Amino acid sequence: MVLSQRLLLLRKSHSFPSALVTKSHNSFPKSVKYLESVLVSNAHQAFDEITDLNVVSATAVIGRFVKQNRHVEASHAFKRLLCLGIRPNEFTFGTIIGSSTFLKDVKLGKQLHGYALKVGLSSNVFVGSAVLNCYVKLSTLVDARRCFDDTREPNVVSMTNLISGYLKKHEFEEALSLFRTMPEKSVVTWNAVIGGFSQTGKNEEAVNTFVDMLREGVVMPNESTFPCTVTAVSNMAAHGAGKSIHACVIKFLGQQCSNVFIGNSLISFYSKCGNMEDSLLAFNKLEEQHRNIVSWNSIIWGYAHNGRGEEAIAMFEKMVSDTNMKPNNVTLLGLLFACNHSGLIQEGYMYFNKAVNDYDEPNVLQPEHYACMVDMLSRSGRFKEAEELIKSMPLDPGIGFWKALLGGCQIHSNKRLAKLVASKILEMDPRDVSSYVMLSNAYSAAEKWGNVSDIRRKMKEMGLKRITGCSWIEVRDQVRVFVNADKNSELKGEVYRMLRLITQCIRGR
Repeated sequence: MVLSQRLLLLRKSHSFPSALVTKSHNSFPKSVKYLESVLVSNAHQAFDEITDLNVVSATAVIGRFVKQNRHVEASHAFKRLLCLGIRPNEFTFGTIIGSSTFLKDVKLGKQLHGYALKVGLSSNVFVGSAVLNCYVKLSTLVDARRCFDDTREPNVVSMTNLISGYLKKHEFEEALSLFRTMPEKSVVTWNAVIGGFSQTGKNEEAVNTFVDMLREGVVMPNESTFPCTVTAVSNMAAHGAGKSIHACVIKFLGQQCSNVFIGNSLISFYSKCGNMEDSLLAFNKLEEQHRNIVSWNSIIWGYAHNGRGEEAIAMFEKMVSDTNMKPNNVTLLGLLFACNHSGLIQEGYMYFNKAVNDYDEPNVLQPEHYACMVDMLSRSGRFKEAEELIKSMPLDPGIGFWKALLGGCQIHSNKRLAKLVASKILEMDPRDVSSYVMLSNAYSAAEKWGNVSDIRRKMKEMGLKRITGCSWIEVRDQVRVFVNADKNSELKGEVYRMLRLITQCIRGR
């Protein structure tokens, strides 16, 4: 049993009854009991070395254990402090409650909170902040909010922790309500809100919060502000807004900013907007010693998403030849994706077989890589090879594999195989809307309108609805959103007029 496993077992022993004394653990293996006795002995020895032991020196000992990440010993030292009749102060509680958070032992945290409440220290801001952080990470937001409300004059740290908790749980109204009532906001608070919105898919809110931060002008953004902001604007593919944020990076951090997180986010941003020239420029501006595997993956995926498979391959070969970095599963998936969407079937097969036969890393091939290969083969009409690959896989093919095969059947109007694959998918997930839609499209391409009607009727009977398609374009710094069969757009007249013109041009060829 490794040490980490033993420590996990030892965490089970952290139970503080009313007297907060240690229980016996006769059920533990002897090796674990011995390890625990050593940890307890270390805690006792640390106290025995102090001639004039008081709450200050005892708290310093506990703090030393915490700084050294010896949290089990810190908890035993706290128990010894109580057994010696020393009354802990707010700093003692604030320190030891942090250990319960690190050990992910919410039971220990609640017991410490209860004892702090008993001795009248729970409303202290130092204790309250530690307890709130523990509840946000390990318990419920109800407990965290109750602790926050009980804290006397909560500080910016407490508020930021609670806001982060609300955002992670997608309780955005509560987070914004608390954020707006803060008397003062630090850069950490602003970053927490921007990051929270960005990580939960609220990209517009993340960018708007960044703009509000600049408008207030009280707190200036730092290196931690920009990665989340650029990521949010890249998910929106808002090219103009992203270039403005890039200008802010230069303004606040300087032209020679070498932060790899900002650099990587800028590479992804420009590539998602289809601007591979500026994406490559952002990549080249990162000095070689600052580039990591994410930097290379970002530029390879950028070329892949923009259908520039040969450049993606060239960048991959450059990474392999010029650096000591080994490609990981993300690198390989980007490479296969690039080959797939550029029609480079032989190259994709070569890199896939190389990963199967030559790579030492056992986890480099994931289900997504096999699905990409199946998609590549089926798109090119090589259905027999796709089926053989599925049968030879060292893992059970999931629904993603069969969807990839169904997509190829739709392109090549292979209705026989499409029907078999669709039935396989619907066995796995009878309510998978996309499979019904793809099968319907396959029948439509083959002009089997009776089958199309049957599928649509079945979808209606089951209450399944097709997800509406959506796209957008940025014109003169304004984003225009288009929804499939949209009749409510203010520009619908111009849109459908242009659509008719394009259709006429295509038919006239």
